[in-house]
Amino acid sequence: MPLKAPATVVYHPRPIVLDSQGIRSLYFEREADADMALQGAMRLAMPDQIELEYVQQMMMWMLFNDAPARIGQLGLGCAALTKFCYRYFEQAHITAVELNPQVIDVCREKFKLPDNDARLKVLAMNALEFVLDRANHATLDVLQVDLYDAQAAEPALGGVEFYQACAKCLSANGMMTVNLFCDGDKHSAAYAANLQAMQAAFDAVVWLPEVHDANVVALAFKSAPSIDFDELYERAAAIRSATKLPAPYWVNGLKEWMESEQ
Repeated sequence: MPLKAPATVVYHPRPIVLDSQGIRSLYFEREADADMALQGAMRLAMPDQIELEYVQQMMMWMLFNDAPARIGQLGLGCAALTKFCYRYFEQAHITAVELNPQVIDVCREKFKLPDNDARLKVLAMNALEFVLDRANHATLDVLQVDLYDAQAAEPALGGVEFYQACAKCLSANGMMTVNLFCDGDKHSAAYAANLQAMQAAFDAVVWLPEVHDANVVALAFKSAPSIDFDELYERAAAIRSATKLPAPYWVNGLKEWMESEQ
């Protein structure tokens, strides 16, 4: 049976915003006996910068493309990636897809997300519906995927068919970054299943070491690049100078990964 987006959504969890020590954080409402799962964070003094390490790692595609024309985001979170791309890639068109309209409203009211304009489009829709729509195929140079529900136990969407649909949305040399947060006793199996699905859908897949206890960020290439680490370190230094992102650490992680796979 072909992959299909659900016709309706019954329940959207309520976003909760908390401020502490200069950091504004986004959570989803959960049952009384469950801990709230962090969905995103913003430093109030630097609203366009990326606060969380794993979210910073979602930008590691910058090592391979410094001027994308079109960037896509599945799952808005607190809009950290969307705002960062909007600020630092002034020639790019950015499309963000978020299932929960309350999240979009909160991001605009509390997290400095700009209104839609000629360069920015935030859509309230199902991410699966977006990637299955042929009108979106071959339209993106970069796709950033961070899809979680209120439970945040594992990615809300995954599997070979989903990642194949993501790949279809990319240009010939396009890239996808994915946050693979998987909580609980089965997190290793969930990591493996998602990585295997990506490897089946993309020409090459790499990933960085785990951070924040359970976050692994993967980078998938529609067409495998040739990698020169001297060049990557030069690009990483330029990224750090321009954006303050710790890009040299990403290169270290990629180098460690390649050495471990040999």
